[in-house]
Amino acid sequence: MTEKTFALIVCLFLAAFQMTDINRVDGANEQASEQANEGRSGTAPMNVLILYADDWRHDTLGVAGNPVVKTPNLDQLASQGMRFTQNCVTTSICGISRASLFTGQWMSRHGNQSFKPWKTDWSETYPGLLRDSGYYVGHVGKWHNGRLPAEHFDFSRSYYGTHWITKPDGSKIHVTQKNENDAMDFLKSRPTDKPFCLTVAFFATHAEDSHPQQFLPQPESMQLYQDIKIPVPVNATQQSFERLPDFVGNEKNEGRNRWHWRFDTPEKYQTMMKNYYRLATEVDTTCGRILAELKKQGAAENTLVIFTTDNGYYHAEHGLADKWYPHQESIRVPLIIRDPRMPQEAVGQTNDEFTLNVDLAPTILAAAGIKAPETMQGTDITPLYLSKTKPQWRDEFFYEHPMLRSTDFIPASEALVRKDWKYFYWPEFDREQLFNLKNDPIEENDLAANPEHAAQLSEMRARFAELKAAAQ
Repeated sequence: MTEKTFALIVCLFLAAFQMTDINRVDGANEQASEQANEGRSGTAPMNVLILYADDWRHDTLGVAGNPVVKTPNLDQLASQGMRFTQNCVTTSICGISRASLFTGQWMSRHGNQSFKPWKTDWSETYPGLLRDSGYYVGHVGKWHNGRLPAEHFDFSRSYYGTHWITKPDGSKIHVTQKNENDAMDFLKSRPTDKPFCLTVAFFATHAEDSHPQQFLPQPESMQLYQDIKIPVPVNATQQSFERLPDFVGNEKNEGRNRWHWRFDTPEKYQTMMKNYYRLATEVDTTCGRILAELKKQGAAENTLVIFTTDNGYYHAEHGLADKWYPHQESIRVPLIIRDPRMPQEAVGQTNDEFTLNVDLAPTILAAAGIKAPETMQGTDITPLYLSKTKPQWRDEFFYEHPMLRSTDFIPASEALVRKDWKYFYWPEFDREQLFNLKNDPIEENDLAANPEHAAQLSEMRARFAELKAAAQ
């Protein structure tokens, strides 16, 4: 038995008997959230709007410093709320991340390891709990967890996979325009005597994988970015690709396959990225129109608004495309929250604590005055901007992704993520990697075999095992 295998077994055993759930909010944070809701006593229950984009990483926002993409409406939303700069997903893929959004659970607990329904009971999800509490609950757009359970929603329309949808009369509508139309239908037809929760799940900026052009924006967007050269990442190189473990850095890997679809010539890179950014700007425009409708209805001042996405995206970094693996490009996603309870000193600010997709369900429930079920593993975020004193918060988290199809296609990956260090574990190959993010933010220099960092590796290996056990 190797040293790391023995350490893993010991830590799993110890973690199973830990009395404190390391993923849950502590008492002080819970109290801050309750006090905020008490301050709203006598007002109507808060509405909830989740604007949920696809394949959109943390820096695909003008306000995040992107020198190309135009996102004026989301930039304005950030100026009216708070932007979380270190927000991450616990699994970087559409279906599993969406299951984590609704359940507030790691994949290990909700049990969806691909695009099927999760195993968690509907009564323990945020839409289920809100509806049981009298909310009018809607979902429009992408679902990707098996069949959309329309019986659990008051308003639901599900579609994705293509940028241009054929309507019954034979005409075409762009998927982002349909997202907008359906969101407007919900807002204009909702009963005004009930609070509402609407999740607008965009398909953009996801590629249409079967189409040679991949990203298909609306014609009026084609004038955008025409005369701009998109900067190419410094590690979008063959050398970076060859530094990957050989079971990822090979031509059979699906990340490399999709890199060929999108990025394998300079001309293709420019075309694909411009169309990707055009799709992003279209989503931004639709978000602006939805928010304007809220304001027109007089509901903006009583609605919690969340903008986020399901996973990050390689823009050819490491010689890859898409997501899945634990690199920063894949796991970091935007999060903007505009909350009517937010004190003025927090408005327009950024926060660099680790927030996660699993945190959003308990955050939404807390805003509605509903206690999160014990099965939820995330933490209510609101004390980060409502508490008068800085709350205790996580400084690390466990990342997981299953194997899909085969190890040649997408091998499983796991990680312990910190702001200064990251530990990768590839379970099918018993392979470790170690990166110093402070000195190597683009994760090019694997230090796992370096004896100078043996103590760091050992400590992170042990902590990784504890967090993995806690995610069950």
